[in-house]
Amino acid sequence: MTEEKEELRKIVREGYGAIASGGFSCCGPAASSCCGPSLAEDISSKIGYSEDELSSIPEGANLGLGCGNPVALASLAEGETVLDLGSGAGLDCFLAANRVGEKGKVIGVDMTPEMVEKARRNAREGGYANVEFRLGEIENLPVADASVDVVISNCVINLSPDKPRVFQEAFRALKPGGRLMVSDIVLEGELPRAVLDSAAAYVGCISGAASREDYLGMIGEAGFAEVEVLEESVFPIDCLANDPTVQAVVAALHLSEEELNRALAAVKSAKIRAVKPA
Repeated sequence: MTEEKEELRKIVREGYGAIASGGFSCCGPAASSCCGPSLAEDISSKIGYSEDELSSIPEGANLGLGCGNPVALASLAEGETVLDLGSGAGLDCFLAANRVGEKGKVIGVDMTPEMVEKARRNAREGGYANVEFRLGEIENLPVADASVDVVISNCVINLSPDKPRVFQEAFRALKPGGRLMVSDIVLEGELPRAVLDSAAAYVGCISGAASREDYLGMIGEAGFAEVEVLEESVFPIDCLANDPTVQAVVAALHLSEEELNRALAAVKSAKIRAVKPA
């Protein structure tokens, strides 16, 4: 891995470690009027989580970090094994566990020790015996070949400095016929160069995102078939515009209102499905 990629990985790990230790943001390590702890459920409801789902998980599992609800579209069945890439505090893992039941299993992988510790604590307090959290990188998954039925991920792959490798690893971990279901940030339009070069914007899920075309292309190149966008929507702009991470980027980079609006308009939330050929 290049020095630049490793530095980006360090920035992301430290940023999300801070979130796990008490900071909140919809997509960055800071308190936010939009995505603070008292309103994490509000932003989650805006991006596809039902009230019943949010009330069914352990307290503290929802940090308001997602950009969609991959579990809702994954068509999970009882007894399946699910792998969550970048599992955070465990929100999607617990929802998946409720669907696959006692005969099923959910594995969450996250590279941030603080997040893994928090997720494990949530699992214990919630009595989830069918959920396991592992410390590891999504570019080098700590799971066996062809061992899971479904791979999910929520607003995480955009943070990886080596996205093709992530999809290759997901393909490796899936059983033949297994499914990939991700919610992630993609771009439709160009970002200002200052934003692309900003580390803070990277942690904030802005500058690390790939174009929609490139993102789908990477999935196909990893070997997946039937790659399709099930849903696509504008990511809640009010949240992005008010998030302190974004505000810090704007202030530090001296972005004009036009540049900021262009950057925010380019950010889309996409729900993408693909299949590993049987």
